[in-house]
Amino acid sequence: MTRDELRRCWQADLYRYAGESSTGALLRRFASHPGYRYTFAMRLCSFLRTAEPRRLHRPLELLARLWLRRLRHAYGIDVPASTRVGPGLYINHPGGIVVHNQATIGANCNLSHGVTLGEGNRGPRKGFPVVGDGVYIGPGAKLVGGIAVGDDVAIGANCVVTADVPDHAVVVGVPGRVISHEGAAGYVNRTDWDR
Repeated sequence: MTRDELRRCWQADLYRYAGESSTGALLRRFASHPGYRYTFAMRLCSFLRTAEPRRLHRPLELLARLWLRRLRHAYGIDVPASTRVGPGLYINHPGGIVVHNQATIGANCNLSHGVTLGEGNRGPRKGFPVVGDGVYIGPGAKLVGGIAVGDDVAIGANCVVTADVPDHAVVVGVPGRVISHEGAAGYVNRTDWDR
């Protein structure tokens, strides 16, 4: 991740929380919102993992990793810094969120409490979830295995998704099934920060 990519992600994440990306908004959200604080630290760790020169950035990386570990235990969010996460991540209510480091999350996605993006260890869906852009994942939802979730998808509370999901779908139930094609409108907001 480059400095410009880090700045872009921080701004997009902040806009999702505050509807603006000013310094005042950053300070208010950083002080008051655990989901934003965790995302900020996760992005910083991701940047420092590959920043050059290594001898300069390595001590900062170790401090950032300790901070992220502390936040992970305090808030119950486990999204590793090595996970590919697009700009505009929104974590409204932290707690019980577990994302495998090889899963992929697109831009402008919402993670609710109790969400799991986990590995499938065998069978035709062996692998890790790939989540598209503008996806809302409701409380307690589980996405397991090598599945592809399209763009503008809403996944309902406590849904278990073990198969691919097309764009604009609304998925509910166990196992998850598509009940409409109304997408995530109304669930995923404040996505136009860079316009």
